[in-house]
Amino acid sequence: MTTVRPYRSADDDALWRLKAAFERELGATGDDAKASAYDDKLTDDYRRRWLDWVDRCTGDEDCIFVAPGDEGLAGYVFLLPERLAFVWDAAVVNEVFVRPAQRGTGVADALLERALDHAREQALPLDRVVLDVDRENERARAFYERHGFEGWGEMVARDL
Repeated sequence: MTTVRPYRSADDDALWRLKAAFERELGATGDDAKASAYDDKLTDDYRRRWLDWVDRCTGDEDCIFVAPGDEGLAGYVFLLPERLAFVWDAAVVNEVFVRPAQRGTGVADALLERALDHAREQALPLDRVVLDVDRENERARAFYERHGFEGWGEMVARDL
């Protein structure tokens, strides 16, 4: 059985390594320009700002859960704090990432279930959890569908 526990600041380095791998995988789902954009943002300044944001998010609530592994952290799930529930009128799974070597072992299932358990404890406008998944990431889409997620609107974006 996979152990899942709340993130602690002592996890910063291991969490950052997973975050950087998550970003690089997002970039790899597109062309060279997308890959370069995701890779180029992984600067020391971005690391510092992201970890500061993590500290602010987790300051008054557990919202990042990690799965320890043999070589550091095997994966993490980032559920936005309850205080942001009115942004989407729901709980929001911001990120789920599992090291490739740990995929297919139940780590992702355990992380998502822990996030869903935590979301059920939140006072939400709607009893719903939402997340954004890259339409080209078939593995992730199949994972979420297996967990009962289905299409609910569509996100659109543009450059600033």
